[in-house]
Amino acid sequence: MKGNIVVGQSGGPTAVINASVAGVYRRAKRLGVKKVYGMIHGIEGFLQGRLCDLDEYLGEAVRVELLKRTPSAVLGTCRYKLPEAEGHEEIYEKIFAVMEEYGIECLFYAGGNDSMDTVKQLSNYAREHGREQRFIGIPKTVDNDLPITDHCPGYGSAAKYIAATIKEIVRDNESYGLGKPHVNIVETMGRNTGWLAASAALAKGEDCSGVDAIYLPETVFDPEDFMGKIEDLATKKKSIVVTISEGLSMADGRFACELGNAGSGVDAFGHRRLAGAAITLAQMVEDRTGLKTRGIEFSVLQRAASHIVSLTDVTESYQCGVDAVNAAQEGRTGVMVTLVRSGNHPYRCGTSIHDIHAVANEVRFVPKEWIGEDGCSMKEEFIEYARPLIVGELQPIYVDGLPHHLVIRELMEKHA
Repeated sequence: MKGNIVVGQSGGPTAVINASVAGVYRRAKRLGVKKVYGMIHGIEGFLQGRLCDLDEYLGEAVRVELLKRTPSAVLGTCRYKLPEAEGHEEIYEKIFAVMEEYGIECLFYAGGNDSMDTVKQLSNYAREHGREQRFIGIPKTVDNDLPITDHCPGYGSAAKYIAATIKEIVRDNESYGLGKPHVNIVETMGRNTGWLAASAALAKGEDCSGVDAIYLPETVFDPEDFMGKIEDLATKKKSIVVTISEGLSMADGRFACELGNAGSGVDAFGHRRLAGAAITLAQMVEDRTGLKTRGIEFSVLQRAASHIVSLTDVTESYQCGVDAVNAAQEGRTGVMVTLVRSGNHPYRCGTSIHDIHAVANEVRFVPKEWIGEDGCSMKEEFIEYARPLIVGELQPIYVDGLPHHLVIRELMEKHA
């Protein structure tokens, strides 16, 4: 590559998305790229000409290592949906004008489904208008719902946090051995897919009884069946822990959170805001059974927990950044890096490159054959798939007793 490059982040952050930025930066500098810019707040900030020079932050190897241990999106994220080019040419021309102003030859974008649509739209526009700039996607989403790739960077660390925290919740709940059963309903993210909730199954082991039920969006949620399950468990156990996805929906299309007083509204991508399913169901259980019931929402905790990051996950996230730059060096555009698993015993996984058109706006669901016949448990096939993704740890760098993070001055000034 003869020109400069820029890397950006979009959508919900993860504990390892910054490792991809580190991979892009280190590989690009080793290839002799003069300038590696970072978008401040993704493509939305890029449209405003908001960039930073990553040499100022990552010029020393120790700072790259610090970045790999920093959660969330170090460059800032956005939920800006790039419109179709027809009728909005001025937006696209602005993006290319900024690229030309900074001498940017290739744009790298780390994100999930909607972010990959941005890569698709920009690469299409460049091709249709004779532009030479190139665009490459780097997979990122705790939801693990991008197609083609075996799994998504970010998922392994979120799954590790969920499984570890579930173990602690079970341990806490089982300490109450007398009196009526105690019920905990734990809610994970997962609008359309149940990959995160399913990871609760990893908590079970010789030192943990695990969860009693797991409810995913891949199956229709029946509130009466759910209540019956709780009532049956209450006749057999003193500790009941159930995990649900925030996106549980019923046969009539309503979300489980709508059974209560959950808020409404949509985000920038037109997605309905989901929250409160665990609280809603916990109140239903307590009202009907009189059992002490807690609703626990992991919310952003599951995607920001770099103190319990999966080493496998952070290593693969970094490699995705490296191989995105390798693809650019080969002249590729309109593609996304994918992870390709070649074995579990031992676990082996490499990368490949795939056409972005087969990825953007597509969703990969938890396979039905991995869900138990009861509709609320996971089979061994899922455990076999997910277990390797949570293996290993990357210890934080501690300062004054707390994990230390790398921050970008341009973002700090914005939020001061």
